[in-house]
Amino acid sequence: MSSSAASAPTPGAPAEPATYSERLLPAFWVWVVAAGISGASIVTFAPINLGVGFIAAAVVAIIITTLLLLSTPQIIVTPTLLTVGRATIERQFVGAVCGFDGAEATQERGPRLNATAYLCIRGWIPSVVRIEITDPQDPTPYWLVSTRRPAELSAALAA
Repeated sequence: MSSSAASAPTPGAPAEPATYSERLLPAFWVWVVAAGISGASIVTFAPINLGVGFIAAAVVAIIITTLLLLSTPQIIVTPTLLTVGRATIERQFVGAVCGFDGAEATQERGPRLNATAYLCIRGWIPSVVRIEITDPQDPTPYWLVSTRRPAELSAALAA
């Protein structure tokens, strides 16, 4: 049984060892933008009180950092399951896997994208892997997943 929106493994169930794991953390430039937004709080509140501006900047930085980290998906491949973000599927339903980089990745995310595909893509990660779903009961034809290591993810799914 597969599900594009299945939840994490049942609490208390023995966890399988991961053969591949990756967190899609934000790129350096995203953190620079977050710092700039936080710094803008100082300018906003400085006319009132410079101390309040620094406190506001710290609060905004904490909020942005927390939101960025909480929204960071993880890719986990085990001998029997593939989990990407909140979606999990049994490995028996994983078909062909193909990695794309550069212009080809842009084409996969744009003109060649199937509207019914499951997407876990991040704009700050340039490469993607397309994972075919072979479950006849699942209407999702494939998953398109951002990854910094497309060759390693493809190899882990092919094993």
